[in-house]
Amino acid sequence: MRIGLTYDLRSDYQAQGYTEDETAEFDREETIVGIESALQSLGHETARIGNVQRLCERLVQGFRWDLVFNIAEGLHGIGREAQVPAVLDAYGIPYTFSDPLVMSLTLHKGMTKRVIRDAGVPTSDFEVLETPAETGRVRFGPPYFVKPVAEGTGKGVSAKSVIRRRRDLPEACRQLLAVYRQPVLVERFLPGREFTTGIVGTGARAQALGTMEVLLLPAAEPGVYSYHNKENSEDLVRYRLVKPQDDPLGAEVEDLALNAWRVLGCRDAGRLDVRCDKRGRPQFIEVNPLAGLHPEHSDLPIIGGLVGVSFDALIARVLESAIERIASPRTGPPAACA
Repeated sequence: MRIGLTYDLRSDYQAQGYTEDETAEFDREETIVGIESALQSLGHETARIGNVQRLCERLVQGFRWDLVFNIAEGLHGIGREAQVPAVLDAYGIPYTFSDPLVMSLTLHKGMTKRVIRDAGVPTSDFEVLETPAETGRVRFGPPYFVKPVAEGTGKGVSAKSVIRRRRDLPEACRQLLAVYRQPVLVERFLPGREFTTGIVGTGARAQALGTMEVLLLPAAEPGVYSYHNKENSEDLVRYRLVKPQDDPLGAEVEDLALNAWRVLGCRDAGRLDVRCDKRGRPQFIEVNPLAGLHPEHSDLPIIGGLVGVSFDALIARVLESAIERIASPRTGPPAACA
């Protein structure tokens, strides 16, 4: 099979002058190499495409692929993760991971929580605010947790995200609005245990790959799985595998994660974050249908390693899920291969 690779390479954007924060979600060279090597070990031919602009150039030139392994995050707009899937849909080229609707919805954490809440999946109280003056609409009391409504990789999340007093909420929102220029999600702070669950598969075939508890070490920013803690996880975070058969709460977390995954229509593989309220009840935080795939640093491969699934085996399972749901092979005249 001829498989194209779409991605945003962090070093490319930094060479153009983009900052560390602006490129936080983008991939390192070793991620592309790891995926490439895994696909080649499965007997497939691979071709590097790059970001959405390079994809469009290749398509206009007549290049085609049997399938695209897509991990492109995009740079501009709340729908940025949907750009590559939308272009591929327009050309009838199948690809891994979720479709444009799911990618657009799930990047907007407020919209996602509305769908989740309507479906009966437990999630904390929240409001989406566009100005500091709107904090008066928040009907629940402190402590609060604030973050940009459409960022990933912990961007905009730090120890300052926990707001203990209501009077401090407008200023916290003002600061986030000034930096990220997008609405702010205000949630009721969840003080309990925090988990992340890996999912592999689509619809009824989706399964929990595994669940790990996020444990912050003494030197970490306290109370939050922040951008700083994630970027320095080797020194600041311990990940503990939670086995449902040994920990009843682990079973609840995985049931919640699978329910949310199916409600949202996510595909092939990804990750869901869950945290417990003060009574110890698990609550949906957010979903990442385009989870990081750095072989050693990203949460989904870490979960795989904890349950004995190698990086190559994880990529194989992603590919199997994508192939299973492709109803029929692409038809049409032969075209050039990259």
